[in-house]
Amino acid sequence: MISDRLAEMLGIGAHGQRLPRAGEALPGRDAPMRIGGRHHVHGHPIVGAIGEGAFAHMRQAYFGMGCFWGAERAFWTLPGVFTTAVGYAGGSTPHPTYREVCSGLTGHAEVVRVIFAPAQVTFAELLRLFWERHDPTQGMRQGNDSGTQYRSLLGCDDASDYAIALASRDAYQARLHAAGKGAITTEILHPAPPFYYAEDEHQQYLAKNPGGYCGLAGTGVSCPLPG
Repeated sequence: MISDRLAEMLGIGAHGQRLPRAGEALPGRDAPMRIGGRHHVHGHPIVGAIGEGAFAHMRQAYFGMGCFWGAERAFWTLPGVFTTAVGYAGGSTPHPTYREVCSGLTGHAEVVRVIFAPAQVTFAELLRLFWERHDPTQGMRQGNDSGTQYRSLLGCDDASDYAIALASRDAYQARLHAAGKGAITTEILHPAPPFYYAEDEHQQYLAKNPGGYCGLAGTGVSCPLPG
């Protein structure tokens, strides 16, 4: 459940600008989305559990930065990231469709599941990309994209990653304030909420559609790496 303080910060209340209340969310479905299972760019698997198979020595985190098309591309190009997938998290509707998420009646944000090799890239480095490549102060929108699905969200599996994320948020907030920017509205969640894969057409969308829409834009303020 979103806190009252965060609700106030996000300006919840207008249609499409608040999360659904109890009884308002769409029911969803029991069956997961059927997707191809391989990354369109490098062929690595995108489905699987951490600690098993190709993900045996990997870790994961979930990043919501507005429209997930551009956010996914930002992560799959980062050295040390093994694979990425887009989907929905942070709401209450199980296995939603894209159309349902866009209705504002699922509570989900568009997110990227990032599987990374910790020996090659640190979680702190992922956080720096996350903070710098979008504007985490905008509440229920990102640029021209308005709605609950575009809110900033960060899901951590590991308690130590959660602590790093909180410290990183506070350090970046200080930089933002110094630059005259507003308060960070990012939801930082531990444990990470359930992740539901988006439809195949959305996976690695900008690799399949190089001229496709990407509204990803940061604040222009650099983020320090946690010490």
